Amino acid sequence: MTDSPMTEIGFGRVAAMFPVRDMERACAFYIGVLGFTKTFENGQPVGFMILKQGKAEIHLTLQKDHEAAPFNIAHMMVDDVDAFHELCRSHGLRIVKGLRDQDYGLRAFVFEDPDGNRIDVGQPI
Repeated sequence: MTDSPMTEIGFGRVAAMFPVRDMERACAFYIGVLGFTKTFENGQPVGFMILKQGKAEIHLTLQKDHEAAPFNIAHMMVDDVDAFHELCRSHGLRIVKGLRDQDYGLRAFVFEDPDGNRIDVGQPI
């Protein structure tokens, strides 16, 4: 196999785009519950938003006809997966895959956000 010209290109951040049906409800969850901070918004009404929490960055896009995918759309690493799992449970979020130690070295679970977006959350064991 020959070297690809892409090997010379450096990559920067890559952020997950989360489609949401209701921007206000999504903000109440990601900002109010998970503690993200809004760093950018666009549109009137707001149709796009960038949120940050620690090293994590997500982009919300308003898609009023959004139908959630039947697979994980993002993977999130956290410092305390047990506390994050309890936070999700206490807010009535659907847990798709229960919290457990995985053979690939993570303690992990999958939940759905208020728009049904599946997010895999993990912490190294």
